[in-house]
Amino acid sequence: MKARGVHLEYRFAADGQRGADLAHPLFDLLAAVHANGSIQHAARALGASYRHVWGALRRWEDELGEPLVVWAQGQPARLTPFADRLLWAERRARVRMAPHIEALRAELQRVLADALDGSQQVATIHASHDLALPLLREHAAPQGLHLELRFAGSMDALRALAEGRCTVAGFHVPPLEDARNVFARALKPLLVPGRHKLIGFARRSHGLMISPGLDPAPASLAELRGRPDLRFVPRQPGSGTRLLTEHLMARQGLTAADLPGFDSTPEDSHLAVAAAVADAAACGQPAAGLGVRAAAERFGLRFVPLVDEHYFLVCLADVLDHPAVQRLRELLAAPEWAARLAALPGYAPERSGQVLSLTQALPWWHFRRPRAAGR
Repeated sequence: MKARGVHLEYRFAADGQRGADLAHPLFDLLAAVHANGSIQHAARALGASYRHVWGALRRWEDELGEPLVVWAQGQPARLTPFADRLLWAERRARVRMAPHIEALRAELQRVLADALDGSQQVATIHASHDLALPLLREHAAPQGLHLELRFAGSMDALRALAEGRCTVAGFHVPPLEDARNVFARALKPLLVPGRHKLIGFARRSHGLMISPGLDPAPASLAELRGRPDLRFVPRQPGSGTRLLTEHLMARQGLTAADLPGFDSTPEDSHLAVAAAVADAAACGQPAAGLGVRAAAERFGLRFVPLVDEHYFLVCLADVLDHPAVQRLRELLAAPEWAARLAALPGYAPERSGQVLSLTQALPWWHFRRPRAAGR
């Protein structure tokens, strides 16, 4: 293959864009041939002529110095092993970089919004990775609120709030009653009753994303034990999903040794885990990982629900009256947003836009009250 550099470009357009979507004509062509099984069907899917697609593939072969399609007379065209590897690696890279692409896109959108309308309200959100938040940003933009969204692990998002690097943070927790759990140990140093206020956002289904066709399919983390054929795809330390994994492991008496792959290179989003599971399955290696239902469905994976968890937004109590935060709460409480959220697989509104205290929303959040004088 000829040595080639990579140049990234962007443009302004009337329609929005989300996730790891990056347009490139070569990968559009390869994906269409791979999905449709022939150049003729790929051309139809792309809305182009057979001649155009055939010529474009030939030009890319000359440019790269490698064959991309197996051309056998009388046989449907198929991708070469090189093209398969290229398509797989590009898709994996895009999914892994999705949170960073989202952050860059949000920053550029803010620059454009400020230039076009300086009166638009702006709220900076650092949040645990979630598929509903980009939809919220898209929903809020036409209504005078720009959400500068940056994905991070739950703990990193809360630290950003503590350090003043964001206005609002986002994190998620499962329903818990016992105060002795990994979430309490992780969250309590970063949140202070009275100083921080929660804003209801959503309830979402979190569970195992599993290779399709796997039989028998594990119904819990415990059922991964004793399955050396099944690789577990982990999330990064400090993420809410990693905390959930550790919480479930503690409840089921599991150690890292019980989950083959637990100590492997972690992924940093639900979509990245789903992509890794799908890629492993395509290579004949069954895999599983924790994630939300919407991510599993996007990659055609089997989903086994384990818990319906609460996703909260949080801010300092003294910024609840900030115009951008007020506008955010209004949008979250509106029926239009509730309908849009409910259309996302595994999501449902839950006290959306309501201001909640820590002890009200998290019943396991017990803290010592100062003893009265003389007692």
